[in-house]
Amino acid sequence: MIERGDFVVPYFNNRYRFDKPPLTYWCQVASYRLLGENPFAARLPTAIAAALTAVVIFAWGARVQLGRAGFWAAIIFTLCLQTFIHGKAAVADMWLVLFMTLAYWAGYELLRDRFGGTWRSVVVRPHGLRVWWWLFYLSLALAFLAKGPIGWMPLGTVVLFQFLQPVPRFSRRFLFVRGISLLLALIALWGVPALLRTHGEFLQVGLGQHVVGRSFGTMQGHGGKSILAALVSLPFYFLTIFASFAPWSIKLPWLTRRLWKKRDPLDLYLIAGTAVIMVIFTIVKTKLPHYILPAFPLLSLLLARHWLASGASERALRRWSLATATIMLAVALIGFPLIAPFFPAAALFQKAEPYLQAEMDFAAYDFDAPSLVWTFRSRVRGFLFYSRFRGRDYATLQPDQVPQFLQRAGPHFVVVPRKVADQLYPTLPGGYRKFSTHGFDIAKGRWVDLTLILKNT
Repeated sequence: MIERGDFVVPYFNNRYRFDKPPLTYWCQVASYRLLGENPFAARLPTAIAAALTAVVIFAWGARVQLGRAGFWAAIIFTLCLQTFIHGKAAVADMWLVLFMTLAYWAGYELLRDRFGGTWRSVVVRPHGLRVWWWLFYLSLALAFLAKGPIGWMPLGTVVLFQFLQPVPRFSRRFLFVRGISLLLALIALWGVPALLRTHGEFLQVGLGQHVVGRSFGTMQGHGGKSILAALVSLPFYFLTIFASFAPWSIKLPWLTRRLWKKRDPLDLYLIAGTAVIMVIFTIVKTKLPHYILPAFPLLSLLLARHWLASGASERALRRWSLATATIMLAVALIGFPLIAPFFPAAALFQKAEPYLQAEMDFAAYDFDAPSLVWTFRSRVRGFLFYSRFRGRDYATLQPDQVPQFLQRAGPHFVVVPRKVADQLYPTLPGGYRKFSTHGFDIAKGRWVDLTLILKNT
């Protein structure tokens, strides 16, 4: 965005990137403007979103007079494994979580009389709830701009809650026609220019491939390819949540039993929100453990509320929190630096950096991880070369294309498996350099032995 001066259509490696709407990129651009282009600046907006989510959980807990439960719910959310991972990653998920949590809170306020509070009609006496109505639909719009239509799940939650706990004048509370019109108008401020600029491709690929495609097929190898595999994967999130929500997930069976015996309307609202997220992502064929992260603020409120209501002292919560925070701090300060050398793109960059030139472009065979582009384009202006093979564009070369690529005029480099490099170049020509590394390809979940072959002239 900064290079092109284009803040409407995201690009990656000099091509359209339709995977996500641009909100996260806008935040990173602002961070780069303030702090320069570096990994810390790229990650900082996500950390801010995670911190704001914890503040929202705390404020929501205080609003419903949960006492210390709101504080401990914020701590539980902050110190669960998935938040620890995604709270420092330069991805869109934490912004989605923030705005969905705000929408859930606003939805609660618009249904407040069902939880023992009072309610005044948005239409007849709007001053009490107008702000919550605006917050509800504004949050849904921003959630869409963070990660697409999946951010609208709070709408499904309030509809489900109405089915479980019918309330009078339900449609007047939410003014759905006006609200959805506002929601779509806000999204259209970005969406219409993006569609016009891409001749409709953003809708066709972004919605068709990355929303519908993920629902009925698998993306990037995440999920089963057959009906049987899809059926087997149905319990995926009910199992992986014990890792994702760790260490607090050890209390989930106890919480389930307690809620089964006794629950009030607030519990039911939080359960409805959690259920909508779990069910939707269970149906979707493409599965990753972090997809249900938007349910964690709701689970945190449920767990903190019932943990303290059961008569347990805060001492246990304090011990758990201190132990978890200590472990996570140790992992962040010691563990991550220890495993950094096993990320192949970063290791190759460190070795080749003294020989990189700004005018270089580069290519790869059998290794197309996005980190290759992120890492090397911090020093070179060229892009990862796309090859044409059997009528399609690929971000990798074929082995027989590697010598042709390197023989072109100007400086280049190519990344290939070590065996291929040894077969193609048992002896390096003059002016060539070679750097090798062994590491883990996160994008495809495999260990790789890679060689970077560089030609300086």
